[in-house]
Amino acid sequence: MTTLFWEEEIETLPRVGLESIQLRRLKHLVTRVYATVEPYRRKMDAAGIKPGDIQTLADLQKLPFTYKDDLRDNYPFGLFTVPLDDVVRVHASSGTTGKPTVVGYTKKDIETWAGLMARALTCAGAHRGDMVHNAYGYGLFTGGLGAHYGAECLGATVIPVSGGNTKRQITIMQDFGSTVLLSTPSYALNLAEAMDAMGVDPASLSLRVGIFGAEPWSENMREEVEKKLNIKAVDIYGLSEVIGPGVAMECLQTRGGMHVFEDHFLPEIIDPDTGEVLPPGEKGELVFTTLTKEAFPVIRYRTKDISRLFYEPCPCGRTLVRMEKVTGRTDDMLIIRGVNVFPSQIEHVLVGIEGVEPHYQIVVEREGNLDTMQVRVEVSEEIFSDEIRVLENLAKRIKIEIKDLLGVTCSVKLVEPKTIQRSEGKAQRVIDNRKI
Repeated sequence: MTTLFWEEEIETLPRVGLESIQLRRLKHLVTRVYATVEPYRRKMDAAGIKPGDIQTLADLQKLPFTYKDDLRDNYPFGLFTVPLDDVVRVHASSGTTGKPTVVGYTKKDIETWAGLMARALTCAGAHRGDMVHNAYGYGLFTGGLGAHYGAECLGATVIPVSGGNTKRQITIMQDFGSTVLLSTPSYALNLAEAMDAMGVDPASLSLRVGIFGAEPWSENMREEVEKKLNIKAVDIYGLSEVIGPGVAMECLQTRGGMHVFEDHFLPEIIDPDTGEVLPPGEKGELVFTTLTKEAFPVIRYRTKDISRLFYEPCPCGRTLVRMEKVTGRTDDMLIIRGVNVFPSQIEHVLVGIEGVEPHYQIVVEREGNLDTMQVRVEVSEEIFSDEIRVLENLAKRIKIEIKDLLGVTCSVKLVEPKTIQRSEGKAQRVIDNRKI
């Protein structure tokens, strides 16, 4: 007998009941954050807003936005609302200038997160008795542990295999009878390619469904994954600043937008240029307010992700708003194998290395099923005319320092001075040749 983590009372609430919960939690959040986090209090005071001014959900628009820069400026723990004694875990993602974005969780936050991920897994038809093959990365990245705790909360068996060692992963799938795969979509295709090389027929495995996130992927890629792995593929959305994976999730019934778990995350769509809140159905920048997080809540956090919200009923019975698959970004962030990469981070490495000119380009390709990144860097006349060994050592140093900062491997190509095209306007730092 299978058991689903189906919180029907919440997930099928009429909108009036859901909005009542949201308003109560929003009032409590604003009052608590104003009392405990000085940077938020300063911003609210500057905007002329007090907690008592929040009387309706529409009043959310009076509150100032939170930006990634706010997290960086208050690194590491300046936006926490509880003492560090109450924080049981921290995660971090790379920041734009070398400092990571740090988030914290109380014991209750971890329990909430696990429950949300269990909800998400249930949307994909996962249940107690499933063998969950978790190929998301563990460590400071939120993906691995977020999915892990959710699967355990569901009552499934977790295989914490993490990333890499692809042949071994396939052997484990065969021997352990993996039924649910969690990974990036590009790694899922890499697994399919490796299976083909090993002579393993995906139909001979027990895999039934794949839950893919941490990087953008298209409907065409979904079809390819499903065909090559003989599974159903569903999309999951999250970001570490909001909680990690489990903010929104597709269901098997429609796979036409991800259900946002609105009792915990209050979404808005805004015009990225003006900050004006847009009506349902219009495309813009996605903004989230966390309603239940204790250690590290955020108010009106600008995600930079482009999406839209739609409220039409879903055949699955859930009344939660759905968000469209993210179609782009309002900034220049790249996602390489699930890792966030900003050109400014690459620049941060290069400016500290003698002999390197301040002109570079990042070229992203998709070779087979995996993303590759090449950094092309201009070097000084003296360096370029030096011995081959000197150039090789310089390229190796750049590669190592980028790997140390970002956790992503790239190739480095040193080029002659003045060979990277100049621009009269904004420099074209990124050439993305992927067809996502």
